[in-house]
Amino acid sequence: MRGPEGETGSTGHLLAGEVGALAGVTGNTIGQWARWGYIRASQSTGDPHVYSVEDAAEAAIVHTLLERGVSHAQVRRAIAHLPGRWPLSDARLATTDDARPRIVLDGEFMLSPRGWQLMVAPPPLRDVRLRLRHAG
Repeated sequence: MRGPEGETGSTGHLLAGEVGALAGVTGNTIGQWARWGYIRASQSTGDPHVYSVEDAAEAAIVHTLLERGVSHAQVRRAIAHLPGRWPLSDARLATTDDARPRIVLDGEFMLSPRGWQLMVAPPPLRDVRLRLRHAG
């Protein structure tokens, strides 16, 4: 499918409230996350923003990370240090199970202020899995 900006690979046309229902947050939260750069509206940048299913998947992962106690700064840093149009969905992510959870990539690399650092002795990890909620 080709979006309005000529992008391929994204599917669906969802509004913020619909994305929020799938991700388990409000439509207002989706709008904030889009402004802060956590997710994007890949189908339309005009008003109203129109999101794809892939954008909703990114939002669900952001929600999971924040729900586990990962800081907003770490979420922004992870997005900045991961490639791709949907960086969180495309990566194999986990979180540490500490009092201050950290993001881990491929079970080996912990996110630090300088980027991904190889861990010598990885701690116990909790996988981040895509989980869309049912609106209801």
